[in-house]
Amino acid sequence: MATHSNGMSAQQLMGQLGLGSYKTAWLLAQKLRRSMVDPNRDPLEGVVEVDQTEMPFRADDDPDNPLKTGKIIVIGAVEVIDRATGGAQRPKALGQKYLDTLSGRIRLAAVPSNHATHIHAFIKANIAPGATLVTDGHASYPGIAEYRHDPRVIGNMAAHIPLKWIHRVFALLKRWGLGTYHGLRRQHIDTYLNEFVFRYNRRFYRHVSFETVLGLAARHSPASYWDITGQQNPRKETVPARRNPRWRKTDSGMRQDGAEPANADKTRSPGTTG
Repeated sequence: MATHSNGMSAQQLMGQLGLGSYKTAWLLAQKLRRSMVDPNRDPLEGVVEVDQTEMPFRADDDPDNPLKTGKIIVIGAVEVIDRATGGAQRPKALGQKYLDTLSGRIRLAAVPSNHATHIHAFIKANIAPGATLVTDGHASYPGIAEYRHDPRVIGNMAAHIPLKWIHRVFALLKRWGLGTYHGLRRQHIDTYLNEFVFRYNRRFYRHVSFETVLGLAARHSPASYWDITGQQNPRKETVPARRNPRWRKTDSGMRQDGAEPANADKTRSPGTTG
C-alpha cells in the first residue's frame, strides 16, 4: 500500500490480506491514506506552476461507465526545480521561459468552483509567501499581494506547452484514477488526491515510504468508521442492555457470577483477614 507505484484499491487489498469483507479492507485503506499527510509539511516555494483541471467522477457502482456522471474541479501546484543545481528554480523576468527544469513537490485539492475565493485559499494554504506563481492568466489569480504573479496567456496554444509540469501531473493523476480505481468519487476525493501527492513526492525513493507512513500514523489520532464517513454512530447514545448474572453449578451448589462463595469465610486460614 505504501511502496507500490500505482497504489492499491480496497478490492486488491482485500485479496492480498485474505480479508472476508470489502468494508474492512476499505476502512483499512482509508486509514492508511489519511496517514499519508504530514500536518507539518513545508509549503511550496520558489517558482510554482498553478492551474486547474476537470476530472470525471463516478456516482454509482458501475465500473463500465466511470466517465458519464460528472466532473470535479481540481487545482494543483508544482515546484519548478533547476536541473543543473537540483534546487529551487530562481525567478526570472516576467514572461521569460523556464528551460532545463524538473518537477518538484506537488499539492492537489478539489475546489467547488474557479472563483477567486477558492483559488486564493488553496494558494495561501500550500505555497509560501514570496513565491512566483506561473499560471495561465485566469482572472481568479490576481489580487494576492504576498505573491509574484507571472501569467502565461494560453490562447490557441496547447496548455501543456507553457505549463509543462502541472499538466504532466494532471495527466498522471487522471490515468492513475482510472487505472487503479476505475474512476474516483466526489466523496473522499481529497483523501485520494493526498495519496497521489504522497506517491508523486516520493517517486524517486519509494523504499522509505513505509517508514514515513508508519511515523505519520503514529502521530495521528485514531479515526473510527463513523469519523471517516462523517456519519452518526447509531449506538453512541444507546444505553447497553445489562443481562442478569449467570448462575453456575459449583461444589457448594448453584452460585451467581460475581457473588462471594457461601463458605468463603470458612475456607480462610486462621489469622488471615482476607
